[in-house]
Amino acid sequence: MAKKKFYVVWNGHKTGVFTSWNVCKKHIQNFQGAQYKSFTSKDEAEKAFKGNYADYVGKDTKKVKLSAAELKRIGKPILNTISVDGACNNKGVSEYQGVYTDTKTELFKLGPFKGGSNNLMEFLALVHGLAYLKKNKLDLPIYSDSRTAISWVWKKKLKTTIKRTSENQQIFELVDRAIVWLHNNPEMTKSSIILKWETKVWGEIPADFGRK
Repeated sequence: MAKKKFYVVWNGHKTGVFTSWNVCKKHIQNFQGAQYKSFTSKDEAEKAFKGNYADYVGKDTKKVKLSAAELKRIGKPILNTISVDGACNNKGVSEYQGVYTDTKTELFKLGPFKGGSNNLMEFLALVHGLAYLKKNKLDLPIYSDSRTAISWVWKKKLKTTIKRTSENQQIFELVDRAIVWLHNNPEMTKSSIILKWETKVWGEIPADFGRK
């Protein structure tokens, strides 16, 4: 039996999350510039719909089934940590926040911004979290569920399809400052400090905005 799929339409005759390819096809057929993609879970599809098509196009969204050995290797999350996350709706309105992992106590929150993306917000959230750790002299790791954001932080540069405009000027000013900060504080980008939140095993990161 074929596995059930969920179809996101960001731009079409009708937008939303659909459970049938035939329905999805009806909403994108003969629509110039249609934007759509399939997902293997409803949660992933709903989260994607709240974000930007550019953050998902061309990316593999299939879930990986983990072995018992892999689950054991991953173990449980470290609760005495900070968790960060970003969010963006399909109109580019975005924000990010950081919380204490164990209690979900909010530590910082910025936004809403215009003309953003999930990746940009998750990058800014991670750098803000690192700066928060240093400013408050906290010897704690920090979790992000975004491999893209973590990669951008380690490389100290980013690659985004979002163009700079007058609308999102504030976001890119923060991005420019974040990159300078990373270059000035290389000790904060160690792999022992930045940890990947294993969503497939632990569920949503505590900093998630909970809009699924």
